Amino acid sequence: MKIAVTSASGHLGSAIVRALLQLHDKEELVALARTPAKAGSLGVEVRKGDYNDKSQFDKALKDIDAVVLVSGMDAPEKRIGQHRNVINAAGEAGVKKIVYTSIMGADSGHAFSPIVASNRQTEKDIRESGLNWVIGRNGLYIEPDIEYIDNYIKDGKIANCAADGKCSYTTRDELAYAYAKMLLEEKHNGHIYNLAGEPITQQQLTNHINAAYGTNLVYESMTVEEYKAERTAELGGFLGAIISGIYESIRNGTFELPSDYAKAAGREHISWENYFTGLKK
Repeated sequence: MKIAVTSASGHLGSAIVRALLQLHDKEELVALARTPAKAGSLGVEVRKGDYNDKSQFDKALKDIDAVVLVSGMDAPEKRIGQHRNVINAAGEAGVKKIVYTSIMGADSGHAFSPIVASNRQTEKDIRESGLNWVIGRNGLYIEPDIEYIDNYIKDGKIANCAADGKCSYTTRDELAYAYAKMLLEEKHNGHIYNLAGEPITQQQLTNHINAAYGTNLVYESMTVEEYKAERTAELGGFLGAIISGIYESIRNGTFELPSDYAKAAGREHISWENYFTGLKK
C-alpha cells in the first residue's frame, strides 16, 4: 500500500511520517508539502502539494492507495475548499482510503467555533466522498505550553480564563502513532475517534510543569473578558479571539470529552505523569 501524508513539513505531518516509518515500508511512503525542500529530511519521497492548487494533488496522488489529510492552518472560510482539493483529487486518482486529522470541540457558541465548524464540514465531505475513511478528532496539543515555558517562568505564572475546566490534551507523537495505526488497519474504516489523554485542569498542568522544570509557577484564573483583551492586545484581533476562545471552551467543558485513543492506537495514551517525567531537566 502506497501512502501519502499531506502537510508533511509541519509538526503533525512530519510526526505521522516518522510514525509510519516504524510500521511501514519506507519505499511505500510519500511526503506531500507546499515547499518540498522543507520535508527533505524525512528520508522518503517528497512531492509538491499546495492545498490551494488541486492540479498539484492530481499529480501527487496518481499512484497513491491511501492519504492522510492533515487539517490546514488557513482561515476557516478557506480551509473547506482547500481540503476539498485534496478529497476530490484523491477520488479522481483512485485513492482508496483517506484519514483526516480533525479536532475536538463545539461548532458553535464561541470564538473557536468557526475553526471547529470548518473541520466538521470537511468530515462530512470525506464521509460523502465514496472512499474508505477514518476521522480522528484531536485534543489540544500540550506542546505549545512546553514551548512557552520561558514566558511562564518570566511571569511566574500561567494565566488564562480556563478556570477549573478540564482539557483533553494530547501530544503530536501520540497522535502520529494513532494515525499510523488508523491508516494501516482496516478495522478502523468508517470510525470517528476522539484522540486525547486524560483531561486535566490548568492547575494540574501547572503542577506538572513545576515538577518537570523545578519551577514555582502559580495558576491565575482570569475572566473571559480580561483574557480576551490581553490576548487581543498581544496577538491582534483574529488570533487573540481564537486563543481566548479555546480557553473559554475549556472553561465551559467543551474540551473535556471521553477519549477513544486506545481503540484507535491499540494501546493507552501516555499518562501525563510519564510525559512530564520525560521532560525533567
